Amino acid sequence: MYDLVIKGGMVVTSASPFPADIGINGETIAAIGQNLDGRQVLDATGKLVTPGAVDMHVHLQMPIGQFTSTDTFYSGTRAAAFGGTTTIVDFVETQPDETMAEAIAARRALADPNVVIDYGLHMTIGPGDMARLDQVPEAFAAGCTSFKLYMAYGLRLRDDELLKALTAVRNVSGIPVVHAENWDVITELIRQNLAAGRTSPHWHPRSRPALLEAEATGRVIDIASFVGVPLHIFHVSCGETVARIAQARQQGLPVTGETCPQYLCLTWDAYDAPGVDGTLPVCSPPIRDRTAQTALWQALSRNDLQIVTTDHCPFTYEEKATGLNNYSQIPGGVPSIEMRFAALYSQGVRQGWLSLSQWVAQCCTNPAKLMGLAKKGEITVGYDADLVIFDPDATKTLTPETLHETAGWTPYAGLTLQGWPQTTLSRGKIVVQDGEFVGGMGNGRFLHRTQANL
Repeated sequence: MYDLVIKGGMVVTSASPFPADIGINGETIAAIGQNLDGRQVLDATGKLVTPGAVDMHVHLQMPIGQFTSTDTFYSGTRAAAFGGTTTIVDFVETQPDETMAEAIAARRALADPNVVIDYGLHMTIGPGDMARLDQVPEAFAAGCTSFKLYMAYGLRLRDDELLKALTAVRNVSGIPVVHAENWDVITELIRQNLAAGRTSPHWHPRSRPALLEAEATGRVIDIASFVGVPLHIFHVSCGETVARIAQARQQGLPVTGETCPQYLCLTWDAYDAPGVDGTLPVCSPPIRDRTAQTALWQALSRNDLQIVTTDHCPFTYEEKATGLNNYSQIPGGVPSIEMRFAALYSQGVRQGWLSLSQWVAQCCTNPAKLMGLAKKGEITVGYDADLVIFDPDATKTLTPETLHETAGWTPYAGLTLQGWPQTTLSRGKIVVQDGEFVGGMGNGRFLHRTQANL
């Protein structure tokens, strides 16, 4: 007799779907089989039972310039749970007078009392951290086995700094995760556009060329190959970048890539919406045209991209509006933390791009493996009972009112998805059931990772 049994569902793993019951004792999957009995039973007849989804790229309570992303560690993880996500990985940045270990402790102090699901952290290495690279082993020991490197913005690293940072990460057997764009070209194109009076959001994607995103990706792949370190490319937005990643993988290099729902579900026409609405979808790399969108679905279908994350980093309508007359000043980021898992089922599996197992691999298993999230992302005896009962027949039309994020808008307004989580369990505890949140603030745990790139 198990504490809890999920009965009668179609279990979907990264290998195959199969009918089975799942027995849970405490926080752990104890059995997978037929006719299991439990003190508590959840009926999953006609439903899919998947691992809890893993979103390894979110920005909660993240300060950017004068603003802070709208979702807190509580509201963001709660919204994630509604969408079937049971683990996130967020970010840490050092302050000028902080060590990396102190920065991690400060970020954990914000998150630990508030998260409703489990979480990890990436350590950011910016230009100000070049003198602190000797602290990378401490950050790794504190549970951050992945390190964020930017090739854009104020956190942008020059090529010589990338070499040093990648070497430091290699020396602790960590994994670098990279925002790859050509910042010198971007800043010059922005300058030219503003000088010519081209100030609207329409010009945002046209200042960040796909070809130069691919160039930056190829460049950091080459530097990482020279150093001898694995590499993960964040938020791939176009087929040109996919080609660089696929070529590296064909050569046997340990390179992986991800894309995000905004690139799969939207096109750059969104930037031409009137007034402030055109500022809302601004994110970087930018959303591109229909051809780029199709190329990304093809890449996921071929497994040339291995992971789908969100880069969830929303700002309010009012904050977005501050860049209405200068697109380069619009705070970048969109909310997707709740819709990702269902969107990949509805727009991916149901449209024939993905198999059920690919869906689970890209949203659950692959990110857990890459990030060294032990006992996450798969349905296996001994693993954490992070599970989703997913109703393939449920429909949800995405609006600010039907979602639980706090930005007050969604770039997917009006999009109807077929398939939505009915029940979400985190370590054996039901946190969302039939559209009701039944979890608790602080129930999530910091995942102290000990390795990366399994």
